[in-house]
Amino acid sequence: MRYLLTTRVTDTTPAPDERLFAEMAAFVEELTASGVLLATGGLAPEGVRLTSSGDEITVTDGPFTEAKEAVAGFALVEVRSKEEAIELGRRFRRIVGDGESVIQQVFGG
Repeated sequence: MRYLLTTRVTDTTPAPDERLFAEMAAFVEELTASGVLLATGGLAPEGVRLTSSGDEITVTDGPFTEAKEAVAGFALVEVRSKEEAIELGRRFRRIVGDGESVIQQVFGG
């Protein structure tokens, strides 16, 4: 089962420091070595929105949300269960501290 874990920046999100970088590097290395981590990355706050209505497609440049609501990063993992994905999310939150993450199952290829 694949899950997408995303994290949002909030008013209480601490600024990264050397401890955070070291702990995240170890966490990412562990998940990569075990084959659980498929992809990870940070996301720029701006983007492009495509909206369709009938045959018309409108393209709008972003950003679209307040900085505190923007998705800042993601991890795509392959695990045996939703509970395992939640445990990985818990471990991530313990490393990064205050903030918010969302876990969603990924369907299809």
